[in-house]
Amino acid sequence: MLMTRILSAVVLAPLVLLAVYAGGIWFVALMVAVSGLMGWEWVRLCGVGRIGPGGMVAIAVLVGVPLTFALATAQFALLALLLGTLAAAIATWFSQPRQVPWIALGTLYVGAACLAFLWLRNVPLQGREVVFWLLAVVWATDIGAYFAGRGIGGPKLAPSISPNKTWAGLIGGALSAALVGVLAAGFLAGEAMLLVVGGMLLAIVAQGGDLLESWCKRRFGVKDSSHIIPGHGGILDRADGLLAVLPIAFLYFWVVKDTI
Repeated sequence: MLMTRILSAVVLAPLVLLAVYAGGIWFVALMVAVSGLMGWEWVRLCGVGRIGPGGMVAIAVLVGVPLTFALATAQFALLALLLGTLAAAIATWFSQPRQVPWIALGTLYVGAACLAFLWLRNVPLQGREVVFWLLAVVWATDIGAYFAGRGIGGPKLAPSISPNKTWAGLIGGALSAALVGVLAAGFLAGEAMLLVVGGMLLAIVAQGGDLLESWCKRRFGVKDSSHIIPGHGGILDRADGLLAVLPIAFLYFWVVKDTI
């Protein structure tokens, strides 16, 4: 299983990094594909394998958000996300009324993270570097938490939600993210301490996002969001931490964007 996970990461990570580096149409294409697939995974998860009319609207909205961002403005893309979420909720009401909150909240959650990702990549001067740092923080958190949790073990972090996660894993992930901050200080125009502390805080947010997705899967009795990525499950299973981190990073850099 570990070797399968490593091979999948070796294949997929360079594709993501190349799209981020190139920007423009390549990054938009990545976001269209990823957001659409995450939407597909989410509506299937909520509907326990069924995709109703509301789910199809939600997927279409999440595919359209990156395109709207690229062809219009971030503000217009946000408006499209809000109106599209309302349309998905209305369509869901007529076919799966109990799933309305889940479809609506999931569409907003994934869509907001995708918009934040697109916005951060387009920040003048160092947007690309900031996105690389965020990816490195989240990936380092996953790796550090995995090996610290397996190697040290100890008390469980949230046994009723995710029995395999431990406090040792949380600390190991945070320390790994701090190390990324130290290394990033030489590439980003920011204070090393800010990058270290920021990385550790985002590591906690990332693991909170992981727990949130685990809770949702447990709520619907699903082990993985899909089986698209061998050894990892679905895209939501791999991007759960990043989905939580991106809006937080957006809020920070939006407020102090003149400093990057």
